[in-house]
Amino acid sequence: MAEILYHVVLDGRRLGPYDRRTIVGMRVRKTLGSRDLLQAPDGSRLTVAELLHGTLPATPPVPAPPAPPDPTEPSFGGAVRSSYSVIQAVHTAELLEAHGRGYPVPALKGEVEVRVQTRVLRIAGRFREGLAWKDDRVKIPLQDIIHAGLQGSVVELGVRPPSGNGLQRLRLDLRQPESARELVEGLPHAVPSPGSEPLAAPRRRARRGVGPRVLLAGLALLAVLVAAFALQARAGQSASASPNGTNTTASAFPSRIMAATRSGSC
Repeated sequence: MAEILYHVVLDGRRLGPYDRRTIVGMRVRKTLGSRDLLQAPDGSRLTVAELLHGTLPATPPVPAPPAPPDPTEPSFGGAVRSSYSVIQAVHTAELLEAHGRGYPVPALKGEVEVRVQTRVLRIAGRFREGLAWKDDRVKIPLQDIIHAGLQGSVVELGVRPPSGNGLQRLRLDLRQPESARELVEGLPHAVPSPGSEPLAAPRRRARRGVGPRVLLAGLALLAVLVAAFALQARAGQSASASPNGTNTTASAFPSRIMAATRSGSC
């Protein structure tokens, strides 16, 4: 039996989908709160607490207060944009590789959180230091992500380092091809890498093609028009055979009978 996937409803946006295990991990890391809303495939909504405990609260959930703005997030004109959340999308992934010099990407192990924000891509998770596990994160400006490759559920990012020299490469496994495609298409400054799967533009061009059924219908319509023109032309030729538009053979037949009658009577 397939596991149920849920969307996270955040400020009117739907993020995900995620399975129950992923939502539990996001709740443990406090990415989600107990009162945050989830949407099931049938359209019904429930809170994170209801999903984890399997019980309904005695009273409807109270909307959580807005989170304070992130002081590390870039602002416009010195004022933090608070009209909507800086989070554009949240994905669960695994960091497969970080190659090259550039942004300090920690050696994250296991499940990581990939968050597309207003101007940065945030990758957070845990890494092992000695016998202990520690949390860490890295923020990469979206304008420095200049290449994005897509192969199934694996996304390869080409990042321009702060020095401007060389190219840093990150490979992430998002586990679901739909999530990988959503991440790549949400990077505004990235262009497809050589060998990447086609993205949104090729799919739109494919829909413009003419299918075989449409072609057969056009040929059938053309045949009907040709037959109609042929019948009309034949009718015009029959009408033009007589000056008065009548059949000359039929009109000459009575006169022959009258001539034979006169000759016989004489």
